[in-house]
Amino acid sequence: MAGFHVMADARGMHVQPTVRRISTEDLIDALRLGVEDFGAKPSHYVFLCLIYPVVGLILTQWTSGSNAIQLIYPLMSGFALVGPFAAIGLYEISRRREFGMDTSWWHALDVRHSPALPAIAVIGTMLVVLFLLWLFTAQSIYTSLYGNQPPASIVGFIREVLTTSKGWTLILLGNLAGFAFAAIVLATTVVAFPLLLDRDVGAVSAVETSARAVMTNPLQMALWGLMVAVLLVIGSIPLFAGLAVVMPILGHATWHLYRRVVEPERAEQVRRPM
Repeated sequence: MAGFHVMADARGMHVQPTVRRISTEDLIDALRLGVEDFGAKPSHYVFLCLIYPVVGLILTQWTSGSNAIQLIYPLMSGFALVGPFAAIGLYEISRRREFGMDTSWWHALDVRHSPALPAIAVIGTMLVVLFLLWLFTAQSIYTSLYGNQPPASIVGFIREVLTTSKGWTLILLGNLAGFAFAAIVLATTVVAFPLLLDRDVGAVSAVETSARAVMTNPLQMALWGLMVAVLLVIGSIPLFAGLAVVMPILGHATWHLYRRVVEPERAEQVRRPM
């Protein structure tokens, strides 16, 4: 890989792509196009994304057998934190389909040849760290309310959470903390990975462009985050099986959202030395 770089582009410059204002119709259209991309070769994408329900089931089994039942819900909801990174191959498929290129499933692995791979890895690592911090926060909230004693069983824990004031406090504090983590991920990565696949702008520009996209379209981005969260919950309920369909659709839709939010590359776009 020539010219190894992470924070800036290959010329050591900080690029500022132009961000558009979008409407709710753009969100719906992005989701529709995501469904179309998935429908083009659904068996390929389901195969690729079977890893999500399989990992979900493994993690659930692990928490159940490791006296960590209280972490099942944080693990399930944590998919939303690493989802933008996990869907990187799906963005590549949508990019190739847009340009009329071959979209066979193995092209999802072509991201390993991207000149922006170091920047992608840095932002992906950031999301993994946020995911681990979320689990630590969720465990800390549980410990502050219940001490170090783990739940005796899943059924007993659900009953405790839903029928006691301490349980409702756990729900409230946990969801508030989860919302904060989700907001951070949305604000820093909503278009970061598609942008890096499309243009090698560096990690700083990718995160900064995502932040500007959210600040320019706060209501639309909040609605997008809500749509993603609802679809992930729906996909997780049937033993995570629905994630094999929900994840590729959201991945493709995120690429089309990027196309609506960020202006195409132009020679006169702003560049500053890092």
